[in-house]
Amino acid sequence: MGSKRYTALIVEDSKTDLFLIREAIESVGVEVKLHVVQNGEAAIQFFETADVDDGECPDLVILDLNLPKKSGNEVLRHLRANRRCSKAKVLIVSSSNAPLDRRSVEDLGIAGYFTKPSGYAEYSA
Repeated sequence: MGSKRYTALIVEDSKTDLFLIREAIESVGVEVKLHVVQNGEAAIQFFETADVDDGECPDLVILDLNLPKKSGNEVLRHLRANRRCSKAKVLIVSSSNAPLDRRSVEDLGIAGYFTKPSGYAEYSA
């Protein structure tokens, strides 16, 4: 019997941060089908499409808070209201370590809050 293949959605507008996130995932050796969107509006559309068309819901959403078009907070609220994808685990990856930013998403059921490090070694850890 094969192991489960996980699906993840990365919502990140920085190409550098996206590269580092992908590298960190690959270094763990877990087989993951990755979907990537670069703004909050595209993330919301991803969830709406999954809801309407019985599309694929991610097991994990790696979500930046500071996004173009719609904020990470707005994306998270839409995800939690989604009929099919609302139970996805969410890992916030943000440059902000402000307590107010953390509190604003903790009530929406996140699995973790990760402050973006400045280098690859810190991402890998």
